[in-house]
Amino acid sequence: MINPMPSPRTPALDAVRARARMIERLRMQGIRNEKVLAAMAAIPRHQFVEKGLAFNAYDDSALPIGWQQTISQPFVVARMIEILCNGRELGRTLEVGAGCGYQAAVLSQLASEVYAVERLKMLLDRARENLRPLRLPNLRLKCSDGTLGLPEAAPFDTIVVAAGGIKVPPDLKTQLASEGRMLIPVGDIDQRLLLVERQGSVFKESWHEAVRFVPLLTGTE
Repeated sequence: MINPMPSPRTPALDAVRARARMIERLRMQGIRNEKVLAAMAAIPRHQFVEKGLAFNAYDDSALPIGWQQTISQPFVVARMIEILCNGRELGRTLEVGAGCGYQAAVLSQLASEVYAVERLKMLLDRARENLRPLRLPNLRLKCSDGTLGLPEAAPFDTIVVAAGGIKVPPDLKTQLASEGRMLIPVGDIDQRLLLVERQGSVFKESWHEAVRFVPLLTGTE
């Protein structure tokens, strides 16, 4: 008897299967928002990491992307966006710390407009390369000091910060629209996610999961 030839495997097919497993794992970890899960499923995370790490792209772990920066683990990305999406649309969104561009791409599936800023020009150039094949018309990138926000595009319905500071930058609070939300890791050694909700001139704060992010720095390089 002649054994049948094994089905051919391609990197693209493997990536699709790995992404599907990632989505099921996110469900098991407690992510319930189906729109968030669909956005995570739509973006090929392996295209945002070094080729040598592509095999690990859908693991639930942060991975280095150069310049002492990391791409956040899938659960953290999904959980942050789920918190911001709770009961509302993201609307006009500012991401501080674009990194390799992955989270901005996920946000673009849910927000009407996404403005992503990154202080490291060479890393932002890498993000542009990563994002170019996806042709996302509602996403704009800029090299800028994220602690200053993006006043020329403010106000924002949503602000998500992908770096940890010891306090909330005041410029980011003032650039929130009325009824807007911001999620930012806060803490020196031990960080937790802080949700800031603006209600007119009042800012309501609530704490969420413990996390670990690279430091939120000023200036550009």
